[in-house]
Amino acid sequence: MTKLPVNRSQWLALALITLLSAALLFSPVAGWFEGPQRLSALLVMAGLVLFATGAIPEFVSALLVLTLAMLLSLAPAEVVFSGLTSTACWLIVSGLVIGIAISETGLAQRVSDLFTRHLDTSYTRLIAGIVVIGILLGFVMPSSVGRIVLFIPIALTIAHSCGFEPGSNGQKAVGLAAAFGSHLPTFAILPANVPNMIMIGSAEKIHGWSPMFGEYLLLHFPVLGILKAILLVVVLVRLYPDNPKPVPQAGSSRPFNFTESRLMVILLVTLGFWLTDTWHQISAAWIGLAAATLLLMPGVGMISTQSFNQKVNISSILVVAGLLGIAGLINHQNISGILGGHLLGWLPLEPGRDFANFLTLSLTATATGMVTTLAGIPATLTPLAGLMSEMTGFSLEAVLMTQVLGFSTIIFTYQSVPLMMAMPLAGIPMRHAARLCLILAALTIVILFPLDYLWWKWLGWI
Repeated sequence: MTKLPVNRSQWLALALITLLSAALLFSPVAGWFEGPQRLSALLVMAGLVLFATGAIPEFVSALLVLTLAMLLSLAPAEVVFSGLTSTACWLIVSGLVIGIAISETGLAQRVSDLFTRHLDTSYTRLIAGIVVIGILLGFVMPSSVGRIVLFIPIALTIAHSCGFEPGSNGQKAVGLAAAFGSHLPTFAILPANVPNMIMIGSAEKIHGWSPMFGEYLLLHFPVLGILKAILLVVVLVRLYPDNPKPVPQAGSSRPFNFTESRLMVILLVTLGFWLTDTWHQISAAWIGLAAATLLLMPGVGMISTQSFNQKVNISSILVVAGLLGIAGLINHQNISGILGGHLLGWLPLEPGRDFANFLTLSLTATATGMVTTLAGIPATLTPLAGLMSEMTGFSLEAVLMTQVLGFSTIIFTYQSVPLMMAMPLAGIPMRHAARLCLILAALTIVILFPLDYLWWKWLGWI
């Protein structure tokens, strides 16, 4: 008799799907959904479990979700396959092409040499240095996408210069440090991420208030920036232990050649357009796609067809399409609206219970991001801020600022387009990002949320 080869993650996924399905079908929650909404909720839940556990390859999970959504007629094709037409998909394609160019021309090695000699003395220093560089980029580049596209190839070259082979613990840790360091702590910097700007815009439009840069930085950066970065470094060093073995680099002082100079011009022009997108209103995806197309043009670019075919992995695009398809299905079936309508009345909010109210608001924002993605948190919660202010006794400004704790705490990778884009660029399976998200989210809720409450209390916000 043949024994089925079922591994531990697959058993875990099967158990979680069974338990959550039973809860969704036989608990009071079952009455919230009808017909296609219930099937959609089941499919969304099963898909998220498969992505989170890595029970089957991520691109197979993506195809499974997309196929079942179509076979069960849960949403039109333009919703289910919206990921393939989204800016996120084309940001990944353009990011992969730009990354190939930065690596193959030697530009990544040149920049890497500037940093490696200062970072390769210890493993912890290396990972911490990568995270710090990502945070510093957040002060000068107001786009996680731009930071990740430019920094990931350089970080991987630094990993190679430290003797880390592809697929090694060190290589994974450096790639994850560059991706998460460029993204998570920078939510504490006002213009550095899209959800920040959506929150500011909606708060100003609805409530007539928006925070100042220094005010926002003082409130959030000490805990959600510095302490979260420290947690990130500690977790990466523990999850992916390794030791740098520096590889001698020759010719680091050679002058720029024509190919490198041409690439620098293209990158600087691209970066200029990214930094001024509020003026010209051209999406970062189409700016990146223009740069990628130029880099692929015969006689102009510097990437061969062979390199493109070998290094642009279609499975990564399918993964993003599946995750964004889940987000589209959630919105199409109004799952987030149903959950929000039922749960708001259940929130244990009461004036005078400051710590409980703070945690409830922060966890509500975090949970909202699971069903709306990060950008949906301010869009969903900002209109409710006035009511929440009355229920808690907090100022309107304090209630609005608790959203930052929510969209800086990522539980599933599909919530964040920059993280989904970063994993293919770094060549790291999505399950590693999923595991890191879950661990960091748990540590953030248990450690950083209470510390943030004390910090807010000391500053007089509560």
